[in-house]
Amino acid sequence: MSGFLPTVGEKPPPLHSLVAWPPEALDTWMRRTQARLGVSGFGLPHLNIRAPFQTSLSATELTAAFRDVLRDQTEFEVQIKGWKRLPNVLFLQCGAGGILRALHERALEVGPSSRAPYDGPDFVPHLTLALGVLPCAEDELWAAVQDLRPPVSSFTVQALSLTREERGEVQELHTFPLLPVGAPREPEFLPAGAEPS
Repeated sequence: MSGFLPTVGEKPPPLHSLVAWPPEALDTWMRRTQARLGVSGFGLPHLNIRAPFQTSLSATELTAAFRDVLRDQTEFEVQIKGWKRLPNVLFLQCGAGGILRALHERALEVGPSSRAPYDGPDFVPHLTLALGVLPCAEDELWAAVQDLRPPVSSFTVQALSLTREERGEVQELHTFPLLPVGAPREPEFLPAGAEPS
């Protein structure tokens, strides 16, 4: 990440993420639960495919790179596994078989870019309920969520979004619709006279 740190007087480069948005019912439930418990995550509820990163690529180059990485990605189902707690963080852990891990690994290929400590082997797909929880409040918050059940146990991801955060404001730069399951793949163009493999 040191290659992307600004010099004195220079504004820091924006942070980008690749995310999936939860369905409306789950988004609303997460936000109401946050308000009731007096906690928040970072921005609107989202499932990071790639944790926030900095890059020297322009928005156009970054969009093109992710378009290539996501070209043949089909829609997929995400299961909500239940509450998980880490120091200062409380979240709903999510899973989708190996799809989320494979997507995460492909998203890490886009660069040059910085990496978060929880990228790679430490990647845990999740929807954050509370971020920056004080140690003295962690046990009480953990007890408060034990009987809370989200309104859905799974949801289908039909699109991914490239976002940019600058000075606390998150903007959606581009939405990548995913292919419906069973849809024909885009044909690969072969040189004249070449046989398909």
